[in-house]
Amino acid sequence: MEQGHADPAGFPVTRDKTGAFTIDAGKIAARFGWSAAEWREMQRRGLVTSRVERGEGEDQGRWRLTVICGNRLWLAVVAEDGALIEERIDFLPASPRRR
Repeated sequence: MEQGHADPAGFPVTRDKTGAFTIDAGKIAARFGWSAAEWREMQRRGLVTSRVERGEGEDQGRWRLTVICGNRLWLAVVAEDGALIEERIDFLPASPRRR
């Protein structure tokens, strides 16, 4: 059974029965400026990476979710129950080109 939490912007972050965070493909694609179909294609091509980090100390009870696709990074801080606390989109600097 999944728990869903919608923030004021309508962005649900859910946790599945194992406790893993899940995000609707269409919603995260929109954060990157793409359609759900474009997002799924990028996933299929292995261009999407993600990381989940558990807060410690004063950040205990919070989780940082990071998704990177191309030169874009989406970072969100969520509560233990999946409620979205804050988020941001950044552009990553280009890697130096090899000669």
